[in-house]
Amino acid sequence: MILGQNQYGKAETRVVRITRDGPTHHIKDLTVSVALSGDMADVHLSGSNANVLTTDTTKNTVFAFAKEHGIASAEQFGIRLARHFVTNHDPITRARIRIEEHTWGRIPTPGPKRHSFVRGRQETRTAQVTHDDGGWEVLTGLKHLTVLNSTDSEFTGYAKDRYTTLPETRDRVLATEVHAVWRHAAAPGTAEPDPATPWDGSYERIREHLLQAFATTYSLSLQQTLYRMGERVLQECPGIDEIRLSLPNKHHFLVDLEPFGLKNDHEVYYAADRPYGLIEATVLRDGARPRIPVDVTNLP
Repeated sequence: MILGQNQYGKAETRVVRITRDGPTHHIKDLTVSVALSGDMADVHLSGSNANVLTTDTTKNTVFAFAKEHGIASAEQFGIRLARHFVTNHDPITRARIRIEEHTWGRIPTPGPKRHSFVRGRQETRTAQVTHDDGGWEVLTGLKHLTVLNSTDSEFTGYAKDRYTTLPETRDRVLATEVHAVWRHAAAPGTAEPDPATPWDGSYERIREHLLQAFATTYSLSLQQTLYRMGERVLQECPGIDEIRLSLPNKHHFLVDLEPFGLKNDHEVYYAADRPYGLIEATVLRDGARPRIPVDVTNLP
């Protein structure tokens, strides 16, 4: 038996680098996978780890390099990492760095602050129409609309018990993936859908109100932000009777860079995908009867 081609490394390290240029913030969001090859026969054949650079070390290197060197581009960042692993560890003769970059566009907002972002347009528009003896119900919605505020969010003053370990924070990244469904009012004086509704224009208008409410709310909790989003839609769109929002909290945790002699001044984050907080609520007009199902994420 002989050992053939082999490699090892850390896959899918999520690193988010925020550069704060006064009120204007810039974001780079990468998923980085490192694969290393070289003189690794002993670890396979005899179990000796003498030539093994741990995969945890490769993950830490990704975070540290994001802080020390920044991320000008995915290519530049990958070149820097690959050169480091091959030139600084003799047993490693080949490094392959695979990077996926998750693009964000700015949410245009009034005033000088520029710290609100929306993930490159990947959301899915949804619709559900029901007609029976009771009349009509027309639901429109969207899912997978990912948004992020790099500041103007805090989380303090919450209940604590013996199992609470989460520290309070006055400045955090707030990110979520919006799932929303809204119910259209019937035509005045009828139970029929309003034929004057500009369906495409209505969708774009409500999407924009959701984005603006998220971007302009100083958030004390994701629940508060959710309510402001729903409230704005109902205030600005009289043809909507009810909106239900489901907002998973896409946690971004500050990476502890002190073991590497580096200070992390709200710049480098680990984007965790699970477990996550899930905030859900319905906002409806006073007197309206709630009718949208609880689980909006499963609507077609």
